[in-house]
Amino acid sequence: MKTIILYIVSIFIIGLFLYSKLLPYQDKLNVQYKSVFNFFDSVFTPILNFIKRFIKPFEVGYGVSVDMAQIILLLVFLIILNVL
Repeated sequence: MKTIILYIVSIFIIGLFLYSKLLPYQDKLNVQYKSVFNFFDSVFTPILNFIKRFIKPFEVGYGVSVDMAQIILLLVFLIILNVL
């Protein structure tokens, strides 16, 4: 059971990375990749929106800010991997 959870969390870490990179190009994806993207979108969007309610983007310059929600979610996934 522990091994299955580790694999699932690892897949979600990779999915989060790919999701963040492909989000601006979601309308240009092929049909086969669009379904995988839509799965991760349906998983990550509610979680990221929940985190964004409590943690606002971090301003690193004039008009430049970093969305901390994805970083927080990544840290949660990494903590889960480390604990298990």
